[in-house]
Amino acid sequence: MRNSIEKLYRIANRKSRVIIGLMSGTSLDGLDIALCRVSGNGRETQVELLEFATFPYEPVFGRRVREVFARPDGELEKICLLHPWIAAEHAQMILQALQNWNVSPETVDLIASHGQTVYHAPRSFHDVPGYPDATLQLGDGDHLACATGIITISDFRQKHIAAGGEGAPLAPYGDYLLFSDPGMSRLLLNMGGISNFTFLPAGKGFDAVFSTDAGPGNTLMDAYVQKYFDIPYDADAGIAMQGQLHEELLQNLMSHPFFEWPFPKTTGPELFNLDYLAKAMNTTSGGDCIPHGDVMHTLAHFTVRAILRSLEECLSSDTPVRGYVSGGGASNPLVMALLKEALPTLEFTNTSTLGLNPDAKEAVLFALLANEMVSGEHHFQGKKGYPWVSMGKISFPD
Repeated sequence: MRNSIEKLYRIANRKSRVIIGLMSGTSLDGLDIALCRVSGNGRETQVELLEFATFPYEPVFGRRVREVFARPDGELEKICLLHPWIAAEHAQMILQALQNWNVSPETVDLIASHGQTVYHAPRSFHDVPGYPDATLQLGDGDHLACATGIITISDFRQKHIAAGGEGAPLAPYGDYLLFSDPGMSRLLLNMGGISNFTFLPAGKGFDAVFSTDAGPGNTLMDAYVQKYFDIPYDADAGIAMQGQLHEELLQNLMSHPFFEWPFPKTTGPELFNLDYLAKAMNTTSGGDCIPHGDVMHTLAHFTVRAILRSLEECLSSDTPVRGYVSGGGASNPLVMALLKEALPTLEFTNTSTLGLNPDAKEAVLFALLANEMVSGEHHFQGKKGYPWVSMGKISFPD
C-alpha cells in the first residue's frame, strides 16, 4: 500500500500525466477510450489527445445492462453481478486499445472511469421523503485497477452529490478548464442520450458558469427505432425526415413538470423513455394511428424544443455567443437543421474547431476530473448545484 501511495504522489507532482478517460453512455453502444497527456491543473490545464477509439459492445452487454437499466425494480443480484463484470469487460477493451496503439500499460499513469449509469434519481424525480439525490454507476474501480495494473479513479458522481450537486452534469468542470475564453461567450451543447449544455460567459469565473440537463437527446428516438425497426438508431434521420411534425403530440411531450423545475436540474431515461412517449400519445387525438415517420419527426422537434426552453435561462438576444456541439445528436441532420433554424444568430460548429475531437469530448473530460483529483491546487468559487470539489475514488492495483 505504501508503495502505491508513493507512486501516486510522484504522479501528482509530475508536470504532465498520461491518463485514460473512459465514457459509456446511456445509449449502450460502446466504450469511448481516450488516451490523453494532461499537463498542469486548474486554469493552466492543457490536454493532448494522443489516441481515441470507441469499442462497440457485443449484444450481450446491452442485453444484460438493460435488464436493470433505468428500472426502479431492478434485481439486486443482477446489479451485484454486473458491477465487477462491467469492469472486467472495460478492462479487456482498455488492454486491447493499448495493444492496438503499441502503448504499454506501464506508461499509463491513471484510468478515469465514468462507469455505466444504471439509475439516476435526483430528489426532483424520485420524490421520496427523507431520501437525498442519488445515482448509481456500475463497473467497479478495484476490479478495473487489478485487471489492467493501472491506478484507477472512478465513481465521480457520488462526491458531486455529497457536496450538494445532483451528480450531473459534470461536463461544466472540464468545459470551464479547457474552453472558457476572455473575449467570447461559448455554449457547449452535448446531445447524447440526454441533452445538456454548458454556458461559459466571456471572461467570467466558474461561479458564473451555467450548466444543466435540458431533456432528451437521442434516447427516445433510439428507443423507438430499436423497438419498431430493430435498428440501433435512425441513421441520417432517414425515418424522421420522411415524417412531419405532429403539433399536439409535441405539446403533450412538453407538458411534464420537468420543464418547469428550477435550474440546474438533471434527468435520464428513468423519465424520458417509451412509457413517457406512450402516455403522451395516449392523450393525443388519434395517437395510436400516428405514422412512425411522424413520431420520429416530432421526437426530433421535442429534443430541440427542450433545449430551447433551457437556453432561455442564459441567452439573451444581444449576447454574442459561439456554439459547439457534440454527441450523437450533432450527427442528426434534422435535429441540427431545427436547431439552426430556431437560433439563426448563433453559429454552431463542433469542438474540433477548439482542438478536441467531439466524439472524444466526454471521455477526455473525465480524464481532466481525474487530473484535478490527484494534482489540483486551484480552488474556484462554486455555487449551488455546482460544487467545486475533487471527485472520484482511488483504486490501487496492488
